[in-house]
Amino acid sequence: MATGRPALYEVLDDRFRTEKCTAGDLQLETLHVGSRWAEGPLYIPAWRQLIWSDIPNDRMLRWDEVSGAVSVFRSPAGHSNGNTLDREGRLITSEQGNRRVTRTEHDGSVTVLADRYRGKRLNSPNDAAVKSDGSIWFSDPDFGITSDYEGVRGESEIGANNVYRIDPGTGEVCLAADGFGAPNGLVFSHDESELYVSDTRAGQIRAFQVRANGTLSEGRVFAEIKGVEGGHFDNLRFDDQGHLWAAAMDDGVHCYAPDGTLLGRLLVPNTVSNIRFGGPRRNRLFITANDTLYSLVMGVTAAPAAL
Repeated sequence: MATGRPALYEVLDDRFRTEKCTAGDLQLETLHVGSRWAEGPLYIPAWRQLIWSDIPNDRMLRWDEVSGAVSVFRSPAGHSNGNTLDREGRLITSEQGNRRVTRTEHDGSVTVLADRYRGKRLNSPNDAAVKSDGSIWFSDPDFGITSDYEGVRGESEIGANNVYRIDPGTGEVCLAADGFGAPNGLVFSHDESELYVSDTRAGQIRAFQVRANGTLSEGRVFAEIKGVEGGHFDNLRFDDQGHLWAAAMDDGVHCYAPDGTLLGRLLVPNTVSNIRFGGPRRNRLFITANDTLYSLVMGVTAAPAAL
């Protein structure tokens, strides 16, 4: 029966339907409107809150799951972008404007984890992923230094856009992979044998084998966006069935099978920047898009290791 609402799910492969990817809400729920450019959603179970970054306004916001209230979490925030949790539940933030990766301690103090590589300032850290050994992997494109909109205009001292690893023992910042146009979102596979990285300028998602020495293989192309105006990959998330969900900007949210087949899309009315699973059952997808924070309760659940 027709509902009069725009379709949310675009099925491109029947597995999108049979594997419960469409077995959820039939429409997006709008949780907040009023960011200038929203990114970096992160659900924090202990707080029952979601925080996210409002980059041009140089602040972080929080939404309370119980009351629905939205308030400012941090301002100024170093033009923060991606947020995640480490294995001790501490907040890891990529600060584009301050050109650094930080950790918010349990007492609220902020520790700088990385701001340089071989003595040169980082470009503008974008997103981070924490491995079970405590190492922190982060992307460092130049988005925050190309203008004053998402950071502070400046020159790249490194002269390249790379992915780095912070050693959990020494704190040393090590090169993990290079050769990107603009590395952006990154996420580990379930067994941590691979790291998936979106390259926004190349329109690709690449999968890298994680070597024992903390470096990455040369990688393979897992997925590409071709012929889509305004379609570029941003951040990435896995669900518990092995589907890779990708924020694809003007092309909505993509869902890929483990073999790289595009199964379907979530058709979002605004330009999608980031996605994150959360909620008490980890089956609520939060979506930042332009000035809006959306969510939908889904039939799939976040991967067990996803934070």
